[in-house]
Amino acid sequence: MANDRAIFDPTDPQLKLDPYPLFKALREQDPVHFSELGFWVATRYDDVRTVLMDRENFGQGDFIRNIQLFYGPDFDVLSHSAYRWLSEIFLYQDPPRHTRVRGLVTQALTARRVAEMRPRVQAIADRLLDAVIGSGEMEVIHQFAYRFPTLVMCDMLGLSPQEASDDVLAALNQAIADSFIVFEMRAFEPDVLALANSQIDFLEEFFGKIFAARRIEPRDDLATGLCNACDENGPLTDHEMATVAIGLFGAGFETTAHMIGNGLLSLHKFPDQWAKLVADPTLAASASEEILRYESSLVGTNRTAFKDVTLGDKTIHAGERVLTLVAAGNRDPEIFDAPDIFDIERKGPRHLSFGGGIHFCVGAELARLEGEIAFTTLAKRLPGLKVDVASARWRQDGFMFRGLTALSASWQPL
Repeated sequence: MANDRAIFDPTDPQLKLDPYPLFKALREQDPVHFSELGFWVATRYDDVRTVLMDRENFGQGDFIRNIQLFYGPDFDVLSHSAYRWLSEIFLYQDPPRHTRVRGLVTQALTARRVAEMRPRVQAIADRLLDAVIGSGEMEVIHQFAYRFPTLVMCDMLGLSPQEASDDVLAALNQAIADSFIVFEMRAFEPDVLALANSQIDFLEEFFGKIFAARRIEPRDDLATGLCNACDENGPLTDHEMATVAIGLFGAGFETTAHMIGNGLLSLHKFPDQWAKLVADPTLAASASEEILRYESSLVGTNRTAFKDVTLGDKTIHAGERVLTLVAAGNRDPEIFDAPDIFDIERKGPRHLSFGGGIHFCVGAELARLEGEIAFTTLAKRLPGLKVDVASARWRQDGFMFRGLTALSASWQPL
């Protein structure tokens, strides 16, 4: 902040370490804030929720134009694989295309399919802990938080052990990390964008082979479900399926993995809350919701105004972009009592971390299942777990997803 006036700068390293003092200042000083970068920033819960829920006035808008705001009008957006993919995923589309693709994905990602996964998700959590429990220590992020949702999504897609070897999983996770940087919605150096493009090419080729195999040999898995999904306009194309698979796989990695890491850190910054969870592991579902509120994996999401609209005391003009800082809304004291206190038994309004309206997270139920099982299992099997809070390292390669790159934990070997 300059001269004690809150200024939003997503490249500020301090913002990535601890964004909440700035969010608080913006809510108090200028809650609908126009950034020098050329877009609006909303920080109050009610304003953020309004933008997310109001499909009449806000949506994704003209994707190409929105990207050209950062690179200039001559930038060929769709010649870059990473931006072409981002333009085609239903998250960044408006109706009717959004409606069709999301509806077909929902056909495949049913509540029944998620519920039936519970025993297999539990087995994955147990298998990961079995591998480290005798050692008395683990690097939480790479040995558990990253691997758990990755293995769950591989199981859901029906990937065989050969299709999802350790080397393949490492390559997939790295590809997601390198390519999802484009969600930041800013101009990138040529080498960064080139890497994102090549990684999207790799992911599209990988998932394309999976779907081709399922067409020949169907199975009872999500990959086959996506192949079979169909409406009056026909099934998903191979390219659409690959695009969806990358989005689902990436969402699990970027948000669920960070929920686990951020959650374990929060539970040990507030050790009374870890003790509470150990005493009553049935609080794991409630703990997951509080983690998503208190230390949201998703910091913000963008929308475009379709027409002139008033937000707070500001006029947003048609075509202008709004960055809704869901992580700021989740700490709004007008909505949440003592918002900077982490309380796994918190009651009251819901957090905004799954978005809202027609873009509400299609994988929310799976994320909730994973959070419940992860924290229940950790509390039951490692009640003496000690997290080294000082070992926490926040990622510095982007602003939109908040998570750790390192976190150490130990316990008395069993």
